[in-house]
Amino acid sequence: MLFTSYGFILFIAVLGVLYYVIPGKAQWILLLAASYLFYAIAGPVFVPYLLAVTLIVYFAARIIGRKLNEQNAYLKEHKEELSKEARKEYKAAEKKKRMTFQIIAVVLCVLILAVVKLSAVLSAVWQAKQLSFLSIAMPLGISFYTLQALSYLFDVSRGTIEAEKNIFKFALFVSFFPQLVQGPISRYKDLSATLYTPHPFNKQAVAFGLQRILWGFFKKLVIADRILPAVQTIYSDLNSYTGAYAFFGMLFYTIQLYADFTGGIDITIGIAEMLGIKVQENFNLPYFSTSLKVYWRRWHISMCSWFRDYVFYPLSSSKGMQKFTKFSKNHFGKRFGKRLPVYISSFVVWLLTGLWHGAGATFVVWGLFNWFVLMASEELEPLYERFHKRFAFSEKLPYRIFQILRTFGLICALNLFDVCKSVGETFRAFGSIFTFSNWKQAFSGGLLNLGIGLSDYLVLTAGVVILFLVSLYKNKKGDPRISLTERIRPEKYAVWLILFLIVLIFGTYGIGYDSSQFIYNQF
Repeated sequence: MLFTSYGFILFIAVLGVLYYVIPGKAQWILLLAASYLFYAIAGPVFVPYLLAVTLIVYFAARIIGRKLNEQNAYLKEHKEELSKEARKEYKAAEKKKRMTFQIIAVVLCVLILAVVKLSAVLSAVWQAKQLSFLSIAMPLGISFYTLQALSYLFDVSRGTIEAEKNIFKFALFVSFFPQLVQGPISRYKDLSATLYTPHPFNKQAVAFGLQRILWGFFKKLVIADRILPAVQTIYSDLNSYTGAYAFFGMLFYTIQLYADFTGGIDITIGIAEMLGIKVQENFNLPYFSTSLKVYWRRWHISMCSWFRDYVFYPLSSSKGMQKFTKFSKNHFGKRFGKRLPVYISSFVVWLLTGLWHGAGATFVVWGLFNWFVLMASEELEPLYERFHKRFAFSEKLPYRIFQILRTFGLICALNLFDVCKSVGETFRAFGSIFTFSNWKQAFSGGLLNLGIGLSDYLVLTAGVVILFLVSLYKNKKGDPRISLTERIRPEKYAVWLILFLIVLIFGTYGIGYDSSQFIYNQF
């Protein structure tokens, strides 16, 4: 049941009515039932995976939380008796016991995730008819809810949150249905603050939620799904569609990915907002970034912060890495020795990020390319600083626009790894942009033979312009919904009515239309 399907709209409408009719203390129970119903409709065979991750993490966290509380109680009770060294030894021994349960839970969850991802890759290489044991369907959103559950486990282990005693409340945290499709990856401390509390009907919250959902529909149906046929046509036959077509395919996919992913997140946040639940933002105008480093602070924020907090920081500050830092400084010089552990920790992060997106070689190489560019930029930072001090124009708007366009071009190139079938095909497609002179052919009617016509290009152009102007407004003045509430009623109602009509008239749907799956559903 996809977000843009009629069934889902009916599902949300019924849920919204029931949610505000039943007693507030029962609202979270309704959400749990709705979440599992949503997942079961997506595929009953997927439910065991969700249950397995939920149960593994719940019981491991309960054991870890209990042992941590017992440790703190013991230390408090014997505060005067234990020496500093004895306390240190006791805490180390107890931490080792807790780590055993944490490692078991992590290994089991990662093993489940690895098996289904590897199965998906192998099934694509060898047909399932020949090797039926490889035919394991990719469970909806398994990468998202696995990382979300593990973040809870790590936070309990660190003592930053208490382990949830109610297994059903924890099950809702893991399975909250708007997030199952494509995130964001919420932290327990943040989501639980509003997930379980009663929410009386709030007209403003419901209105804001519906407006955010409508904006997500606009991105998905008017832009992403309309440009989809051209992307599919080009990348289904890159031997024929080279040069200019490869360039436009790269550009079209980058537009589609943004509209699709951010549109889905808008719908997720809108649904939660309509129910009085706060879900964190996952994007902050990423295509306005002036460097790849800034881009990864603004794109898929919840995923990036997850790998930063639970992989990069623990690895870079571990005892083993501290010893390696000391060794590196003594053998490779102070500056390089200090940077080498950062390179290694970042390498691990980007390798895992690539594998999280998919077990194929293209995703691994995509991750390592990101790592290389980011590390090279870090090393060149002193040179950049001297350049900005030397040339005053580097602080002006034209140069900033150049930085944004340069970063956008780099992102487009990296996105090729998403859609090409192999690493070799990715490089051939990119190289053809500079070696095939078929630009005249493309502009002489070739672009009209990609599954979309002139009217589609006009709608897409208008849609992208609207998206750009709204992004500019948001960058300067904040959430436009807040500004619209200050307008007189006819004006603000007219804006949302026009947007609704645009989606209704120009959205890519209709009788017999099968809504395109969100790109990040596969994760």
